[in-house]
Amino acid sequence: MKRILVSAAFAAMALCPALAQQTTYVPTPENIASRQDFAERRFGIFLHWGLYSMFAQGEWYMQNAGIPYAEYSKAASAFYPANFNAHDWVAAIKASGAGYITITSRHHEGFSMWDTKCSDYDIIDATPFKRDVLKELAEECQKQDIRLHFYYSHLDWGRDDYPMGRTGTQCKKDPTKADWKHYYKFMNDQLTELLTNYGPIGAIWFDGWWDHDSDATPFDWELPEQYELIHRLQPACLVGNNHHMSPNPGEDIQIFERDLPGENKAGFVDEAAEISRLPLETCETMNGMWGYKIIDQNYKSATQLVHYLVNTAGKGANLLMNIGPQPNGELPATAVQRLKEMGEWMNGCERGTSKVNPSGLAHVETIRGTVAGDVPVQSWGATTRCGNRLFVHILKHDQQELYLPLNCKVVKAFAFDDKAPVKVTKTPSGVVLTLPAVPTGVDYVVELETK
Repeated sequence: MKRILVSAAFAAMALCPALAQQTTYVPTPENIASRQDFAERRFGIFLHWGLYSMFAQGEWYMQNAGIPYAEYSKAASAFYPANFNAHDWVAAIKASGAGYITITSRHHEGFSMWDTKCSDYDIIDATPFKRDVLKELAEECQKQDIRLHFYYSHLDWGRDDYPMGRTGTQCKKDPTKADWKHYYKFMNDQLTELLTNYGPIGAIWFDGWWDHDSDATPFDWELPEQYELIHRLQPACLVGNNHHMSPNPGEDIQIFERDLPGENKAGFVDEAAEISRLPLETCETMNGMWGYKIIDQNYKSATQLVHYLVNTAGKGANLLMNIGPQPNGELPATAVQRLKEMGEWMNGCERGTSKVNPSGLAHVETIRGTVAGDVPVQSWGATTRCGNRLFVHILKHDQQELYLPLNCKVVKAFAFDDKAPVKVTKTPSGVVLTLPAVPTGVDYVVELETK
């Protein structure tokens, strides 16, 4: 691991040139180290879990079905995830090769998944379950060395004090009771709880800024003060905001929803948004939804997931892959199977087991701790780099030769799995790799030792 030996202020400016013009936020040394640790982990699992899982229609069910808050909230009295087991969740996620978990502490429906003192609409006071699942998850993450991040919604479809945005209009709120000052204090009090009572938190992942993006008068979310609160409570805690814009001062990571950095196939990214030099993260669903939806069994194959992870790493970004837990507290069986299959590829396990195969291929070292490779993502695959090792991930290629526009000197080249030598022919604009055979498998990796 490369250590940062420069001052915090200088390092912050190097990571994000825009910060050079800002005097309001200079990341602490703990924050800089946390950014590097975050980037090196490269793979995380997103968990969208709340009351919405009971309806099995996805996390936007309250909004999409136009259910009044007074009726929707009654579901809390029947929420009893009896099969929830924090140890099993974290173990399955860790075995996949993921390095962190991001879980919804409070989604747009407004239900809090921890023992908050700021409201009775939470898993302790409003349900018969009476267990703080975030506390149990936090303790297990610490035991198994997995970082824990909290998703937190800026908007709320149920609370009257939240000023009505463009969503939640059918939930029968009383717009005359909007009180931003009161709601803002409520949010900050909740964030204080999460950052005080649950141990070290890797990041706060905000969502909902876009709820007021069409207001006639720009809505002031008072983000600088909120970000300052987070950094003061836990200097190493990173701040991310899924606003689909260029990062604001005080944000430590840049988030891309359903897209790789530099792409906008899903249509969420603002046209003026630029890719920053902050750590990057792209979030994607394992099937089609974020929250549990019973009819959505359109899970991506293990090969598709590996390819998405490789291409994300090839962009120098993290992949945050989502799973929607069931209302009984279990992760869907297909999702668990995909985690297992990704772990087999990442950790070099014997097919169908968690046993490490001595002759197996631990691809984790071609992903974790790497940066974007010398060659941008191509139709055939991507490249990642760790020191003088350049990994060429060939995902789809039907020829034995592969051209790479490289400027560096290649000292040695070989297939990553069996160490079979790969012929390297220098050209005026790069090199041509002559492979032992036409690439097959999920990911044919060639390792280049460069100088």
